[in-house]
Amino acid sequence: MADVSLTATTRNEFGKGAARRLRAQQLVPAVIYGHGADPVHVTLPSYDLMMALKTSNVLINLDIEGRKELVIPKAIQREAIRGFLVHIDLLTVKKGEKVNVDIPILTEGELAPGQNLLEHVLNSLPVEAEATHIPESVTVSIEGLVPGDAVLAKDIKLPAGTVLGVDGEDVVIQVLAAQAEEPTEGETEAEASGITTA
Repeated sequence: MADVSLTATTRNEFGKGAARRLRAQQLVPAVIYGHGADPVHVTLPSYDLMMALKTSNVLINLDIEGRKELVIPKAIQREAIRGFLVHIDLLTVKKGEKVNVDIPILTEGELAPGQNLLEHVLNSLPVEAEATHIPESVTVSIEGLVPGDAVLAKDIKLPAGTVLGVDGEDVVIQVLAAQAEEPTEGETEAEASGITTA
């Protein structure tokens, strides 16, 4: 998995006014939790954090004014319209420690010919993995699948050391037959009278 290094600064100002001032300085407020310790409130550089979060479940080597912490993103808040980072919760982890995370599900291949629809019942897969070896994603083949076919959680090949966090019988992806559109009442009457519309 990818890992990045970021520098954090502790903060003691809170509230909307403080958050606005931080955003004006291109900083994002964050809280670090974990291992029974008191939460630590910090700020992180907005651009560097945004780039780091492009990788799912990125492992972050955090330097908090000289103190080193290993963390992963736990909850990310973004502004609804423009999408900029508003706040982030980080979870402290240690090498060898198991954590529960959701990893993105990617698909490869083509469905069988026909008007078929692919439904993602789960957009991400809950798993338990070693904190420093969290898979970035899992890939599922949909090659040749027809309506009625489904991919179950137990069908997905996981890297060594990673185990499912859901029941193996849970449906992850399924294939549906496209529904033919029912003609409207006006279209039916036009067809019956031999009238066609442009």
